[in-house]
Amino acid sequence: MVNVLIIDDEEPLREAIRILGDWKGLGVKQVLEATDGQMGLSMLAEHKIDLAIVDMKMPVMNGTELLQIIERDYPDLLTIVISGYNDFEYTRQAIRSKVVDYLLKPVNRADLNQALVKAVNVLEAKRKMENESISKNITLNMSLPKLKEKIYVSIIERSNNNPLSDAMLPLIGADDPANRFSAVVIRVLNLEEISISRFHKDVDLLHFATANVINEIAGDQFQCFSFANPKQEREIITVVTMNGGYREDMVYRSVHRMKKVATKLAELFGTLVVVGIGEIYDDVMGLSASYESAKSFINGIDLLTLNKAVVVNSVTEQTASPDSHSLVGRIPLIRSALESGSLSHAKSILIDCVGKWRTRDKISIGEADRALQEFVILMNDVAIELKVAPERLPINGRNALREVGIGADFATFDQYEHLLMRLLDYYGNEIRGSLTSNRPFEAGDIKAYIDNHYFEDIKISLFTEKYFLSREYLMKLFKQQFGVGIHEYVQKVRMDKAKQLLDDPTLKIQDISAMLGYKDKNYFSKAFRNYYSVSPTEYREGHTTTDKK
Repeated sequence: MVNVLIIDDEEPLREAIRILGDWKGLGVKQVLEATDGQMGLSMLAEHKIDLAIVDMKMPVMNGTELLQIIERDYPDLLTIVISGYNDFEYTRQAIRSKVVDYLLKPVNRADLNQALVKAVNVLEAKRKMENESISKNITLNMSLPKLKEKIYVSIIERSNNNPLSDAMLPLIGADDPANRFSAVVIRVLNLEEISISRFHKDVDLLHFATANVINEIAGDQFQCFSFANPKQEREIITVVTMNGGYREDMVYRSVHRMKKVATKLAELFGTLVVVGIGEIYDDVMGLSASYESAKSFINGIDLLTLNKAVVVNSVTEQTASPDSHSLVGRIPLIRSALESGSLSHAKSILIDCVGKWRTRDKISIGEADRALQEFVILMNDVAIELKVAPERLPINGRNALREVGIGADFATFDQYEHLLMRLLDYYGNEIRGSLTSNRPFEAGDIKAYIDNHYFEDIKISLFTEKYFLSREYLMKLFKQQFGVGIHEYVQKVRMDKAKQLLDDPTLKIQDISAMLGYKDKNYFSKAFRNYYSVSPTEYREGHTTTDKK
């Protein structure tokens, strides 16, 4: 038998719960009431309560405070919470407190009794497991959803080699031989964007809301249970259970309802998802293989043509192209560019490589993921070799990108390319900072470079990137040491060399202009005249030899 305590300051709501609840059918022995949180705690101390129904908004002690105390002092107590639609903070506390269910006001009969059924089921499961001395690694005081999630995750990850207990089978529908099972993987492509703009950066709340939308699509024969993948935060796993019917019917319903889910998520939250529907199995243990097939279907989606939600399964699967998208061969070139201080050159190498991917018929999401992970790993190695501190790098791969301030969302190929560029910017800046501390600025190096490369298009950015100094500061240091600015020194070297070349009568003025790096003969002549007050022809003919120096 079950004892229930309703904790709510509104008498009409308490009365509604008393009227709507199927207490007798659920085997509830006693329904007690408390008018606020403080009174609720007193009654918990006096009575053996199995389930508390808590209103989150109460005087004296609100639901948030009460749940925190219950979690600490009554860890075996199950709770159902009731709150308004916009009470964000209360919703978050409910998630953290692992409540059995979360009901929105006004409470209706169906939702209330569905929540009560969940609570009674978990109570019965607890008692059976206690009687059967189930392994201690299963937490008996967790809520029904968390208990089901733990069981499903152990099946999907193949982490539990022991057969399921008889007490667990009813919780996941595995006690009915007519049930069929399938794993659905829902990948949120813009998770970080939506969690920031719509969920106050609370990814757990985003997962909670997404799972609720998915679960609401279910029916009596077609049931969904959703939870966040504990190892891939962008993934929501949905276990689909269907009782009876044909396999084709389950396939049709899965595709149809998941398309509704994708549309609903976009309407409510602006969420962009891709959905992979795994193969169907008669045995619940087949969920592991079903999950792998769902993942493979998602990995086959073409990122080049992705611009809206996509739902794929064994019928709609797009076969992935050969894995020809890799940055391995470009890493040495990128490293050389970064080591020499030219981030712009490193970017041009990356742009060229990624640009070639666009010309292919397809690049799947799986290929994009692998190339991204590969790029992060290889660039980590490059950065460490160039003395960047490992703790400053996303060593753990893609899931650690946020820790270094880089969001990993991409829903289109353009966004994917932008992500790679932001990563390169990050590594370039870290490497620049490391090299700065080990490579002191020497103005003489710039002077030597100009002496040997005066015929090239020399830009100040070449030196600012190499020495990681601002344009103004670098030019100031150079002028302090040599008495002229960098541009003036380049001009001086070219003009000195021009006089030497003009002394050779076999050279044409047009050839001399090209040898000095001028693309236009007239521009060279004008520059020479401005510098020496005579034209190249006049200098050669010896009419005037005035030299500013």
